[in-house]
Amino acid sequence: MNEMSSGELREKYQKFFMGKGHARIPSGPLVPENDPSVLFTTAGMHPLVPFLKGQEHLKGKRLTNVQICLRTTDIDAVGDGTHNTVFEMLGNWSLGDYFKQESIAYSWEFLTSDAWLGFDKEKLAVSVFGGDESRAKDEESARYWRDAGMPTERIAYLDIQENWWPAGGQAEGPQGPDTEIFYWTGEEEPPQVFDPTDDRWVEIWNNVFMQYDRDEEGNFSDLAQQNVDTGMGLERVVMVLNGLNNVYEIDSYRALMDMIRNLSARTDKKQSRILADHIKAATFILGDGGGVTPGNTEQGYVLRRLIRRAVRAAGQLEIDDASRVLKEGAVMMIDEFANAYPTLADNRSLVLDELGKEAEKFKETLAEGLKHFEALLNQSMAGDTIDGNSAFKLYETYGWPIELTQEMAAEHKLAVDMGGFEKAVKRHQNISRKGADKKFKGGLADHSDESIKLHTATHLLHQALRDILGDGVLQKGSNITPERLRFDFSYSRKLTADQLKQVEDMVNYQIDRNLAVTKQAASVAEAKEMGARGLFEDKYGDKVNVYSIGEYSREICGGPHAAATKELGKFKITREESAGAGIRRIKAVLKPV
Repeated sequence: MNEMSSGELREKYQKFFMGKGHARIPSGPLVPENDPSVLFTTAGMHPLVPFLKGQEHLKGKRLTNVQICLRTTDIDAVGDGTHNTVFEMLGNWSLGDYFKQESIAYSWEFLTSDAWLGFDKEKLAVSVFGGDESRAKDEESARYWRDAGMPTERIAYLDIQENWWPAGGQAEGPQGPDTEIFYWTGEEEPPQVFDPTDDRWVEIWNNVFMQYDRDEEGNFSDLAQQNVDTGMGLERVVMVLNGLNNVYEIDSYRALMDMIRNLSARTDKKQSRILADHIKAATFILGDGGGVTPGNTEQGYVLRRLIRRAVRAAGQLEIDDASRVLKEGAVMMIDEFANAYPTLADNRSLVLDELGKEAEKFKETLAEGLKHFEALLNQSMAGDTIDGNSAFKLYETYGWPIELTQEMAAEHKLAVDMGGFEKAVKRHQNISRKGADKKFKGGLADHSDESIKLHTATHLLHQALRDILGDGVLQKGSNITPERLRFDFSYSRKLTADQLKQVEDMVNYQIDRNLAVTKQAASVAEAKEMGARGLFEDKYGDKVNVYSIGEYSREICGGPHAAATKELGKFKITREESAGAGIRRIKAVLKPV
């Protein structure tokens, strides 16, 4: 097996698949552009949903990349050896080209060939979909694995919760059976028969065979094409390749973990990992360029929770200055990953400023939380237990980890009803999961006329802001629902009422001109020569779509858009506010004429 760094694996993976006819595409943004359907990009396939459903990709039918991802469902699992909130996903796709046989053969070759990763074949195992009352057992994938060299006893058949993606088949959008690849990490020789419940078998790769599309009513239909979507967790593979037993020892975490150990007055492996993970996650969210700052809703809420858990972890480690360790850790993460994700360096000042402010603000929140805890103590003195729902409220409202409630309760010789707490957590997770399943559609998830019109209006708004405020104005993110648009842009001062009126009037003037909206494919260089602007220029491939609104606005964008501006109605700004250091936010609506 070949030892290698994170950077080496990034390049080797993409080089292998480029040799198999795959075009290399850039990582999409962590905060999806113009997509209110999900908070963060959770998998490499997320930016590619329209193409999995049949839209033609400018780079062809075979694609590969490394996608930065964030999964909020893993936040509470962080602290063990393999979970991360933010992680890199190595991926390759077939958009209606090859299917199961080639995908499995490619995976086996990349994993086991000495020219690539050189994994020991005797330490590999796989799982496949075991079927249910309405879908057949995936004997086809099992046969291709045996043909590649996998022993029958190393192939497990699992249910729809384990070997279907998205798990359970309840989410809307493209999906299908998958086959997961595991590597044995135990010190002794692996057992002959694969037992997927043995946690010494670590999942390293997942090949999803997307055959179906699920609608809002839960009905399955065949996709227009059969697709392959694979995801390999970079951190876990680097861990295995280097003979390590946890992801926090790999090269990209090494400097950060050393700093945390040096600053800690006490040793706590779990809290050290939580602190490192959350510093990295917060750095990526703030540095993504999507305009997210700590807040009380959506992405801002997740960011705030991560920062506050990091502050608490620093306290558990008896680190004197949490703000300092967060900011110094962020600098390490920016330096480590800026070559692969350039927006981190571009937003360095914003990252450090927001981390420092939020860490200080949490001191005030802790004071409020202490008041609530004192009230719980008074309620609990008659008994000997703090009830689970109250503990969950402290956890959810004030961002306190349950461990803090338990420690403080123990100081007063009280216990915490952990059974009740776990039930409250599960209720909350079920509600969140149902919401996420309902939301997960990808691309511009809402293709309603209202959302399309508002999306088109953001192009006019962007240009109008540059006309009124100057060319220093650049888009920093947007969020669109059928009811309103939200547009973030670079500007250091609050807009005056007169400036807002000028911007509004300029947009409405262009709408009244009934400008045609046109699209053409071009290289990035050609698009720039045409005067087109883009939010994530460093993340585009060789070919892009350029949308022009008459001669007034020209941007690199994925669509969809209205056919002409007269369709939009009357543009009205409803709010202008700060969205972070040097970033302003405008909310606006379209009204019928």
